[in-house]
Amino acid sequence: MMTSLKGLLAIIAISLPMTAFAQPGDARYCRALVAKYDAYLNQSQKRGWYPQDVTGRVAVERCRAGDSSGISDIERALLDAKFNLPPHA
Repeated sequence: MMTSLKGLLAIIAISLPMTAFAQPGDARYCRALVAKYDAYLNQSQKRGWYPQDVTGRVAVERCRAGDSSGISDIERALLDAKFNLPPHA
């Protein structure tokens, strides 16, 4: 048990620097996704044209806070509503 915990911690320690390298592009893409989500799916700005799910809203709030882990959830929400995704630089 302790060995697997140490292995997991080592993997996390190694992967953190790799995550830092991916963040600038992901942060820009995340902001582009949020802008499109807000323009077309955010029911607080437009009244009910498209269904808004909790997963998408949580992902949007994560992006706004600088956490790009919700990118796939925002992409799925936009694609499910038949919107094209913004270009990923």
